[in-house]
Amino acid sequence: MISVVRAETEPVTETGVEMLEEMVSIPSVSTQERELGQWLVTRLRGMGFAARRDEVGNVIAFWGSGPREVLLLGHMDTVPGFIPVRREGRQLFGRGAVDAKGPLAAAITAVARQPAGAACRFTIIGAVEEEGSSRGARHLVSRKPPDQLVILEPSGWDAITLGYKGSLKVRYRLSKPMGHGAGPNESAADQAIAFIRKVQDHATAQGDGLGNFERLDARILRFHADHDGFKDTAAMTVGFRLPPNFDVPALQKQLETWAEIAELRFEYADAAVRAEKNTPVVRAFLKGIRDTGGTPRFKMKTGTSDMNILAPVWGCPTLAYGPGDSKLDHTPDEAMDLENFARGVDVLTSALSHLAR
Repeated sequence: MISVVRAETEPVTETGVEMLEEMVSIPSVSTQERELGQWLVTRLRGMGFAARRDEVGNVIAFWGSGPREVLLLGHMDTVPGFIPVRREGRQLFGRGAVDAKGPLAAAITAVARQPAGAACRFTIIGAVEEEGSSRGARHLVSRKPPDQLVILEPSGWDAITLGYKGSLKVRYRLSKPMGHGAGPNESAADQAIAFIRKVQDHATAQGDGLGNFERLDARILRFHADHDGFKDTAAMTVGFRLPPNFDVPALQKQLETWAEIAELRFEYADAAVRAEKNTPVVRAFLKGIRDTGGTPRFKMKTGTSDMNILAPVWGCPTLAYGPGDSKLDHTPDEAMDLENFARGVDVLTSALSHLAR
């Protein structure tokens, strides 16, 4: 039995921290991951991995050669917003430190601790464009499914994420002849606001009495209204978070009715996903958290991840795990707690060792 309990006074895993700091120091806003990808391939090869970039820019690295495959999939891209990379106490600040370079660096460090002759092989993938179209994950759907799938997203070192809500993005555009500002007719902006009010009232009514994971959410992501003296226009992007088993076609039909003469463009819709608890990969991570001195917790996330795309297609046991506080995702204060990171590395090391056996 493996026991890797970390004492409070034990120093953090400096090798992994140094790698994370370098990764965070290389900007990689979604669609601009090339520099980080090239650096990461070189770094992985230097650590003993077989590594390459695929046709869309995903970094793919291999460790071991056993008959069973454990695939650990994270993403290299970040949302926009520069945060100066710095350490303050045990905090490492920088865009991507939590979402999701931290979980990816922790997994790389943990896999490199596994014996090369392990009974299973480990595949690490740093995907591109997870923060946008998930192009990297969509490119992988036709590959052979792994035996176990670990999505590298922040859950906290002592928690496992089993589910993510689905997502739908809708673009709204209304263009109409100009009217006088003091006239009786609604402006394009007025009509757009009336539309989103109907949408959000509908979502509130549907979710009455339900938990966060079970209800429909609608949020304006972008809004712009203007005129050129002849045409009055309003445009917005609305993002929906979808609960499990949600009827997307029915929602689309209702939105088209409320939009009236406005144009709607529906972008990709990814269904919610919920993993099973009683699987080999979940049991291994529960053991890994306990080995590291923690009491395991389960989480259901209201956001989305590449799990939404790959788990339903591959049908293999899956979960999401990674050090870091997901409340800091996309915020100006994004920072990785380095003690949290070190414990996450230990959990991953233990869990992967159990899976290899």
